[in-house]
This record gives sequence, C-alpha cells and structure tokens, in this order.
Amino acid sequence: MKVLLSIKPEFVEQIINGNKKFEYRKTIFRRKDISSIIVYATKPYGKVVGEFEIENIMVDEPEAIWKKTKEHSGISSEYFYDYFEGKNVGYAIQIKRFIEYTSPVDLKSFNSSLKAAPQSFCYVE
Repeated sequence: MKVLLSIKPEFVEQIINGNKKFEYRKTIFRRKDISSIIVYATKPYGKVVGEFEIENIMVDEPEAIWKKTKEHSGISSEYFYDYFEGKNVGYAIQIKRFIEYTSPVDLKSFNSSLKAAPQSFCYVE
C-alpha cells in the first residue's frame, strides 16, 4: 500500500536535491503496511512528481525529533518549531531513496478517483 502526500514545492525541491531526508508530519497514517510515499507537489505546481520508499518513521517529542534530524531537515529550525507549535508528539518520515518521475503527472491522470489533492495524505492502491 502507498500513501499520496501533499508537499509544498519548495520542500519537494529540497527532497529531489537530497538536502531534505525527512518529511515532518503532525499526524501520520494509521495503516502499518505503508511502504512508500507518492509525492504531490502542491499549487502552484500541482503535479505528482515522484515517490520514495520509507526508511523509518520516528515518533517523538518535536524537540527530540529536531535534534536527531536537523542535519538533513531541509528546513530552518524556526520553520520546524512553528510547524509543531503546541504539539507534544511529531513524526519524521525518513526518505530512503527518492525516485523522480520523468514526466510529472496531473492528479486526475494519476488517479481518476481523486477529486482534489489531499490536505495531508490519502491511501492509494
């Protein structure tokens, strides 16, 4: 099973160039059989651009996650702490290897059952 994640284009760029090896989330999928993530770069780009296998998912207090991942976060500490403000638990999805699609795909062409990009994520077969 795979998950389609919506990620801001500037972060997708950091993932592609290898500076961002962790994708941070306030909530995570409940299913345990997720092995890879399909990446949708949000507007204004608005395309499915690639996918990556999940190396690991860290679950911890945001401060502990930052200490473990900051070298490969691809974001500033200010952005990280603003994102997790008020949260006691955070998630860091470790990117094993990103595979960029040769041609980015429109969401509807990728999966005709999707009417719009997911706010956070959705499961896909």
